[in-house]
Amino acid sequence: MFNLTYEFKLSPTQSQIAIFEEWLETHRRVYNYALAERKDWYKSRSCQVNACSLKHEYIIAADAPRPTFASQCKSLTSARKHSEHLRRVNAQSLQQTLRRLEKAFVSMWEQNHGFPRFKKSGRMRSFSFPLLGVNPLNNEYVKLPVIGAVKVRQSRDIPDGGTIKQSRVVKRVSGWYVMLTVQWDVSVPQPIPHGESVGIDVGLTSFIATSNGLLVKRPRFFVDAERKLKLLQQRVFRKRLGSNNWKKAIKKVALLHEYIANCRKDWHRKLSHQVCNNAGIVFVEDLNLVGLSRGMLGKHCLDAGFGQFFNILEQTCFKRGVYFQKVDSRKTSQICPNCLIETGKKELSKRTHVCSNCSYTTDRDVAAAQVVLQRGLAAVGHTVKMLAEGKFIGVPAKQESSHL
Repeated sequence: MFNLTYEFKLSPTQSQIAIFEEWLETHRRVYNYALAERKDWYKSRSCQVNACSLKHEYIIAADAPRPTFASQCKSLTSARKHSEHLRRVNAQSLQQTLRRLEKAFVSMWEQNHGFPRFKKSGRMRSFSFPLLGVNPLNNEYVKLPVIGAVKVRQSRDIPDGGTIKQSRVVKRVSGWYVMLTVQWDVSVPQPIPHGESVGIDVGLTSFIATSNGLLVKRPRFFVDAERKLKLLQQRVFRKRLGSNNWKKAIKKVALLHEYIANCRKDWHRKLSHQVCNNAGIVFVEDLNLVGLSRGMLGKHCLDAGFGQFFNILEQTCFKRGVYFQKVDSRKTSQICPNCLIETGKKELSKRTHVCSNCSYTTDRDVAAAQVVLQRGLAAVGHTVKMLAEGKFIGVPAKQESSHL
């Protein structure tokens, strides 16, 4: 099976928008109720046998089972018989909200994520339909269960042979969107190492540096818009909390944030295609992105969006048949790619790599990208080729620069 998700913008009527808003609020309340039920059960088991709290204590029967996705779905089915608001919403859509809560707890247990938190008003921004009817997308309309046909701006055609399995309605500050998951009953082979190989090093001075000498400067999406963002946030602070003018000012701030995110994602996609144009194998560093975001340059690392770029690059490589792999990122800037001797740590202000052993000189980031390439070739079973005079085969005669 092969799945792809297509995102289109909706043009709902005012009555349909009212239904969307009501459904989001119902989903939020179901999520919070289920979370409170689980949280109370855990807290009832947290007190000591011989020392209870003097203020309050959660008392639940000792034989009461732990709330799970299955048990809460049964409770939801019985609650729908007595609640008019729950009956208005698609039952399978509500079950997907409970499944979302289950995934949050699994992430907490397995990936060390934080304990799931309650969602305040306005924080629930999407709901999904796991099942759709036959041919739900037709004549610029998408047919959703219970809601009916909603006008959609179909910006691209969906290839033939696929079946729309599920949909998700998302609320953003710029409007309503629908994400359609299309499934094809085919087996797509994974790309194999072939063609020219490229190693990539990411940084803040040059966003990427490739092993063949390409340097792309980092655009400062958030930093350039920070002054305007500060002005808009000051206007929000001067408005009375909860007033109509306050809501308008909040919307302008949200629109600017969405514009910055869209610009960053668009640039990442264009750059990923540029990298894949003349490459058959792409190697990148396996960085600790969480650690980078918490460091002294955390704001600039988040502005660059290294994690999003790696995800988009991996997707682009898969679509274009390019082999993609992450390699160890330790000491990539401390090893000479020509003689493979460790040269020691370099100051961030030192932007040129000069080897004291073989006198090999190149840009610091390009040298790191060449080390990434060597590790990647070793990982896939290739040998690092050296020229007769001792120069690495990937070193270009003249370095190029690109600003996109």
